[in-house]
Amino acid sequence: MPAPQKKQLAQLTKVNFNAKQVKLPTQWKPPGSQYPEAFDPNELFTVPNPPNNLFREPTLNKYHVDSAKDIGKDFENYIDGISEGICDGINNWLKLATVVGVIITGPVGIVTPGMVQGPPLGPLILAKAPMKTPQEQKYSNAIANALGTVWQAWHLAIVGTLQYPAFAAFPGPVAPPTPNVPIPLAALPSPAEVGLAPPALQGLMFTNLADPDALHAVELFSSIATAFNTVFQIFKASTLVQNVMGTGPIPTFAPPFVPAGPVIGGVGNGAPGCLK
Repeated sequence: MPAPQKKQLAQLTKVNFNAKQVKLPTQWKPPGSQYPEAFDPNELFTVPNPPNNLFREPTLNKYHVDSAKDIGKDFENYIDGISEGICDGINNWLKLATVVGVIITGPVGIVTPGMVQGPPLGPLILAKAPMKTPQEQKYSNAIANALGTVWQAWHLAIVGTLQYPAFAAFPGPVAPPTPNVPIPLAALPSPAEVGLAPPALQGLMFTNLADPDALHAVELFSSIATAFNTVFQIFKASTLVQNVMGTGPIPTFAPPFVPAGPVIGGVGNGAPGCLK
């Protein structure tokens, strides 16, 4: 299955988050001139975290460095978990998605809104999303529900054409079930894809969270939304629409004078898994 890869989504999200240079503690300022005297020399200055740590320490104070490291590791684990949930959810969606009711005239099958169908994505993501803490539950629900909402809008608005070359002039009264010429999913546009753009997707996640004071939610959602946009474009280009079986009558077939004719009023349907 060409679903987005967990490692790729997680790595892109971490790179995006790291680039924001978030410091812990946030908005930290030295409390006064006696601050350095409150620590032993080995506590006041220690080795900084590596550049790929998700959070920056505002000073080399051991407690700042350790805090940034520990919380950074927690966020890394969460990003790995939610990336797995998203990618596994899309993989399961692909197994169940269908294309139904394609309207075939001659060699062309017309795909109109509503013909690409699949189950709600949100619950599929939540099946593996991190839920160990109340905060993880809030983040995961916000992300899964946002993706589920825009994903449904996207696939229900998909339009385009499929090709059935043999149906241009078929030598018989009825064309038997015939698969379409495989094409990338990217060849079927959807005006609702605008909802998957990073600003829109991030905004919906934040709205779903309904907690403006949640720590680092803006940075997390922005990083995930931007990374998802990248893997989504790869997903569309690598996913094929295939085995949408078309059939239909040839009204002009009248041998020997008209030994072949175009399919008119045909229909095409794809079984679950025809997107792969």
